Amino acid sequence: MKLMVFGLGFSARAAVKALREQVGDALSVVATQRQPDRDRDGDTQLLAFSGPPASAHVTEAVAVATHILVSAPPGADGDPVLRALSDVIATAPRLQWLCYYSTVGVYGDHQGAWIDESAPTAPVNPRSAWRVAAEAGWQELAAKRGVPLTILRLAGIYGPGRSGFDKLRAGTARRIIKPGQVFNRIHVADIGTVTALAAERRLAGLFNLADDLPAPPQDVVAHAAGLIGLAPPPEMPFDLAEMTPMARSFYSDNKRVSNAAIKRALGLELAFPTYREGLADILARESAGSVGDE
Repeated sequence: MKLMVFGLGFSARAAVKALREQVGDALSVVATQRQPDRDRDGDTQLLAFSGPPASAHVTEAVAVATHILVSAPPGADGDPVLRALSDVIATAPRLQWLCYYSTVGVYGDHQGAWIDESAPTAPVNPRSAWRVAAEAGWQELAAKRGVPLTILRLAGIYGPGRSGFDKLRAGTARRIIKPGQVFNRIHVADIGTVTALAAERRLAGLFNLADDLPAPPQDVVAHAAGLIGLAPPPEMPFDLAEMTPMARSFYSDNKRVSNAAIKRALGLELAFPTYREGLADILARESAGSVGDE
């Protein structure tokens, strides 16, 4: 398996880690970053890429890839990988599978109702609208090339080093109360596991990836505070909270996202079905000094 990763960040690193555990020495990885962090990813060949034009090294890596994972976000001018490399991908002779990380934000607001992949997309901010366009572009390219494409619509990502514990310790955590509001979450390790299984099985289709328990954000903050023995921050009404436009936009869509389809397709249960198991594991890793392993 020759894996090409566009955007080696938090989630894609978890996918590479899971694939290494699954495939072993049969896996080779080339990955891009805007500014390659060569000290961190010693087992991965890193290349610089931030959009068109792609370097000859990136083009060559795509041409020999068997699997491509795209974690790089689109912008107002479109998906950077599609803009730079769609022709190369369309003719890559060894390509067997594509994967694109999208977001559950594409669904927009459903007033707290449960939804699945059949729900219409109605994004409420430009970033999610760009994702809808990128999904369509990858679906068109996969059909043209004749290879399976997995689109994973990810919920809010958390994990070691990126959880409520960090904000609580920094004194920046807030408990903002908007009645009826829930957020969907997914532990980064579950993203890695699902991606690795989908890659090995060359899964095709569009799937949500969220945990089993959409929950009010203030509940998660309070639970995290209790685990580390800190007093939770005071409750603050949403209408009175000072927030950036981006932060406020997260509260503009409210839904409960079903993960039944991906669990059925891969025959698995999540390692961290709720934030409770996820936070407990993060705390255990911190105590063991293994947070950097993710």
